[in-house]
Amino acid sequence: MKAFFTSLLGSLTALVLFFFGGLLVLFILALVIASAGKEKAPVIEKGSYLVFNTSLNITDSPPPFDKAALAKLFGGDAETHTMQLRQITNALRVAAKDDRIAGIFMSGHLTSAGYGSGFAALKEVRAALAEFKAAKKPIVAYVDFATTRDMYLASAADEVVLDPFGMVFMPGLASEPMFMAGAFEKYGVGVQVTRAGKYKSYVEPFIRKDMSPENREQLQKLLDDLWGGLVTDISEARGMKPKDFQALVDAEGLIRADAAVKAKLVTRVGYRDQVYDELKTRTGRAGSKEPFKQVSLVDYASNAHDEPVHAANAKPAPADKKSKPGKIAVVYAEGAIVDGQGENDEIGGDRFSRELRKFRQDDDVRAIVLRVNSPGGSATASEEIQREIRLARQVKPVIVSMGSYAASGGYWISAYGDRIFAEPTTITGSIGVFGIFFDVQKLFSNFGLTFDRVKTGKFADVATISRPKTDEEMAMFQHMIDWIYGQFISKVVEGRKLDRAKVEEIAQGRVWSGAEGVKLGLVDEIGGLDAAIRYAADKAGLGDHYRLAEFPRKMELAEAIAEAFGGIKPASSRTNGVVSQALDRVQQEARMLEQFNDRSGVYARMPFELQVK
Repeated sequence: MKAFFTSLLGSLTALVLFFFGGLLVLFILALVIASAGKEKAPVIEKGSYLVFNTSLNITDSPPPFDKAALAKLFGGDAETHTMQLRQITNALRVAAKDDRIAGIFMSGHLTSAGYGSGFAALKEVRAALAEFKAAKKPIVAYVDFATTRDMYLASAADEVVLDPFGMVFMPGLASEPMFMAGAFEKYGVGVQVTRAGKYKSYVEPFIRKDMSPENREQLQKLLDDLWGGLVTDISEARGMKPKDFQALVDAEGLIRADAAVKAKLVTRVGYRDQVYDELKTRTGRAGSKEPFKQVSLVDYASNAHDEPVHAANAKPAPADKKSKPGKIAVVYAEGAIVDGQGENDEIGGDRFSRELRKFRQDDDVRAIVLRVNSPGGSATASEEIQREIRLARQVKPVIVSMGSYAASGGYWISAYGDRIFAEPTTITGSIGVFGIFFDVQKLFSNFGLTFDRVKTGKFADVATISRPKTDEEMAMFQHMIDWIYGQFISKVVEGRKLDRAKVEEIAQGRVWSGAEGVKLGLVDEIGGLDAAIRYAADKAGLGDHYRLAEFPRKMELAEAIAEAFGGIKPASSRTNGVVSQALDRVQQEARMLEQFNDRSGVYARMPFELQVK
């Protein structure tokens, strides 16, 4: 009996704790949501500077939710602070017209997680900063240790102040692929590949220990094009000649403060507190203990109304449309293309084709802008998405805006756009396909593990990883690869209205810069997302009378809280050490392998995982 009551008491205690624990969680959840809901627009004093903290990852698509805001509520830091490109450029355009905003102060170190903060995206931010400067408002940038990305953005400022002990580290662009063939040989992992296109070198890290001559050729050309664009933009902004800038880079490598000032790469040398004091004077707080009048870009952007992107020759909306503005759907295809739904940072064929279908069937959506920032991936998923693009194009304009990457499968889904925009530094092309097959026969035999089989047909066990593929099986897969490559070529010929012989010549899996893409006919026009939206509005006859509908959308707070807990960590965590960087690289490679989920085993992906440093 005593044991019974003890057990009963324990059960009741557990029930009470569970009940009140659940209530406590719900209470905390309600407080969090209430706190977020009560957040008011910041009070902005006239003459304030907009503080653009560039220590963030700039993505094309909106982040699923704002981890930084949630982290603040719980006293921690978000793993990576992310802002959407359009949120930044729209805020800068609004600030240019805002009488309360007197200027911009920029400082920080860009991060480049996933496919964020690419040079094409940064060029669009620079364009928005140029609009701000055109409003006769100053931009001040402060740098201490500036990388190529940091300096590319900072160079757009009127004044660039460098810390006396700081430096500019931009020796040029380099790419250093990791080759795994040696490790696979050592541990007994077999790899067989099929491919179409002599430049389709994505499979090389699995079967080689160095670059092929073709890959080295295309990579060198691509980096030369990208670097040339960066040099031109920075030189022009800083009043230098490109040859002088290149000479400075080659002579110094690590450009110290004195050399940077002498070459006019930066305006002057100064400590951060000196810049703050100058900004206090400019904002009417000289000698005050208060900071200079300011508002953060994050706070300002969250309350800046989304303004239409005005076209130079915008036509007024038709009379019958003035009562209800039409919508332009902006679909962000950012990440690797995979079968199925995909994760938040992937382009799931099922998920994206479904949303494109909704926009196609929605009469309020007058045009679709497909923003592509992808190295490609599954051929099956790419075709699933492209099918919806082709259908949508029959009933409304479909405009493509290429971000930092729109290669292979990324180009596959772009080819049928009514007009394709890209930046000079966009990485595009890579019209080619490949298949890759692993086997663990030798690896498992080292542990005494063997396989045997029975089957009802010659190819019944073709999908196994327990043995290498036979020559006949590899011929079968190669036949499929060749057919899909031919289909890829045909789609580009039809979508871009190009001669087949020309497409076959420029395809071969080769990557091109956006600037070269225009010359080759793969791209129509140099321009960013804003230019694509303007063109779509004009094509749909909307003028400036439109609203934007975005996909994917940002999660509501209540939807995101559960996921957000996993992304919050103590502020003291350190993630920039050598060991962390090495582990991150291995994790990236492992994540890449997980994205090989095409049902047919055929992929249209950029011929290498480009790591530009």
